[in-house]
Amino acid sequence: MAKDPAQPRPDDRKKLMFWDSPKRQADLKIRLQLDGFTQSHFFRAMITGYLEKDEHITKYLDEYKEKHVTQGVQKRKQIVKGLKKYNETKKQFALNENEIEDIFDIIAEEFPEL
Repeated sequence: MAKDPAQPRPDDRKKLMFWDSPKRQADLKIRLQLDGFTQSHFFRAMITGYLEKDEHITKYLDEYKEKHVTQGVQKRKQIVKGLKKYNETKKQFALNENEIEDIFDIIAEEFPEL
């Protein structure tokens, strides 16, 4: 099994917990085993996608909110509009996280006193 890149160091982690039905827990364990995930790895992957605004995850969540009426139409439209603007800005500057880190490294080399 591949190492989970999002796994925190043992001295730098917090426990996340929630409740669900025994049936859903059993179904989840079966699906995770079929897909080769541990529960921790799966949830860290989903959290990473959510925090990084992965378009597939945000689309699913928007559809879920609409279907289950967990958020008003106007608020959902605002969020979708904000995500589109975020993605356009990201494309406009064509920078990924590694490139941003490289920029900060270059600045640190040029101006060590900062």
